[in-house]
Amino acid sequence: MNDDKGLVLIIEDDPQTRRFLKSSLSHQGWRIIEAEDGKTGLDKVKNEHPDLVILDLGLPDMDGLSVTKKLRHLSELPILILSARSQEQNKIMALDAGADDYLTKPFGSGELNSRLQALLRRVSKSLNNSEIFETGQLKVDRVLRKVHIAGNEVRITPIEYRLLSILIRHAGLVVTHRELLKEVWSIEHINDQHYLRIYMGQLRHKLEVNPARPKYLLTEIGVGYRLAIL
Repeated sequence: MNDDKGLVLIIEDDPQTRRFLKSSLSHQGWRIIEAEDGKTGLDKVKNEHPDLVILDLGLPDMDGLSVTKKLRHLSELPILILSARSQEQNKIMALDAGADDYLTKPFGSGELNSRLQALLRRVSKSLNNSEIFETGQLKVDRVLRKVHIAGNEVRITPIEYRLLSILIRHAGLVVTHRELLKEVWSIEHINDQHYLRIYMGQLRHKLEVNPARPKYLLTEIGVGYRLAIL
């Protein structure tokens, strides 16, 4: 077994899914506590102080959005949403309510483990406070505001840099369209997704070898974008 990575609270009503999560995560070195409904989960956050929460949106006693809001009032601990594909709007609402990331069912144990580790890195701010950000052949000097790909400097516009900076701040995690639009263009433009499409397209042409099949700037369909950690 790997070294202890932290205590994860699984709030999930389906016993089979809980068993899969517990088995997978325990094997990866996480400690696990469980709750089968929202109220029990909230109590365990107060009493057992987990490092992360995995939250299913479809709970028997309250919806995942309500649990997310209540959790966010209690703590800033990272929240990873589990979601079915048919719940895309609920997924977006949960992220906007304060959840940090999501996984769509079905998912693999490797993907789950990498998402949880990305959340812990964000909490520790090891990525956020670094002057140099690197993933693959992408290197960003956050003091000089310079961007390099494979050692070559890439000229990007101020808006492109702001978009990239937000994605770096949340590296490895999904950032919703709404959040990006609000931070870059202000709250008045949260519905203007064509702004994002244009500027993300420009960024991809500058940073990706094949913009049609990006390896850094990934689309989360219907939700937002994610900067891959390679």
